[in-house]
Amino acid sequence: MTLPLTPPLAPQLARSRASLPEGEGWAYEPKYDGFRAVAFVDGDETYLQSRNGKPLTRYFPELQFPAGRYVLDGEIVASSFDTLGQRIHPAASRIARLAEETPTTYYAFDLLALDDEVLLERSYDERRAALEAHVVAPVVLTDMVRSAAEADHWLHEAEGVIAKEAASPYLPGERTGMIKVKRVRTVDAVVLGWRPGKAERTVGAIILGLYNADGRLREVGHSSGFTAKEKRELVDFLAPYETGERGSGEPSRWTQGRDLEWVALRPELVVEITFDHVSDGRIRHGAKVQRWREDKAPEACTVDQLDQ
Repeated sequence: MTLPLTPPLAPQLARSRASLPEGEGWAYEPKYDGFRAVAFVDGDETYLQSRNGKPLTRYFPELQFPAGRYVLDGEIVASSFDTLGQRIHPAASRIARLAEETPTTYYAFDLLALDDEVLLERSYDERRAALEAHVVAPVVLTDMVRSAAEADHWLHEAEGVIAKEAASPYLPGERTGMIKVKRVRTVDAVVLGWRPGKAERTVGAIILGLYNADGRLREVGHSSGFTAKEKRELVDFLAPYETGERGSGEPSRWTQGRDLEWVALRPELVVEITFDHVSDGRIRHGAKVQRWREDKAPEACTVDQLDQ
């Protein structure tokens, strides 16, 4: 390739915040749940690089980029993050099959180089104008709005919001000029059991369950992150609910094939948790207990909460 920028190129990163910045001088984009990827396009040749500098091209043969000489920053998105993760596989035949069955899309949100010109030192506004003028199908131009109020719906409907300083240059590898606010969701879940912590006589995590439409209770994830004091106190708090069933170092219906200890509980306790990501009907990231719900019946904790 003869581009003015060459891989590996560290993408600019965002600082986490609990709320969106407001006022003039900000641009807001939806946050995606995919693989961050820098696309280097030289003529008909394309090279896709991951956030940590690894090559991605062979895993996504269905992605097509219009011929030209440019470098894009964007995200590879599929129907779910699990579907996306299945692509990172050594077998070319499997990749080809999945590329046809579950095709991905590339969402572009920055233009880093065009022809022989490097655009990193230009402001976001200048790069966005160039991006809008350049991006054509099948590459998708990410949405952008100019106020926190307009972006607020992405905190409820998408994975969150990325806020960018309109006057900021592109700073590879730095957490400057960009802020991310993740979507935070809540759910009331039944406590199915617990897993021991690293320290003796402590709770490391509680196992969460929700009821299907047919009335069956199924495991949907776990919540950890308790304080040292809470980890000790929870052992006695949960003891009256234990069924006597437990496992030690063997896979079970609650460990997804992993070797983990677990202690089963009667499905009588309900907790409200916050979380930021669901994939294939399971809570994947950020589950944190907010409060115990003595006022809510376990049978009311249904799996349709994950769709809200």
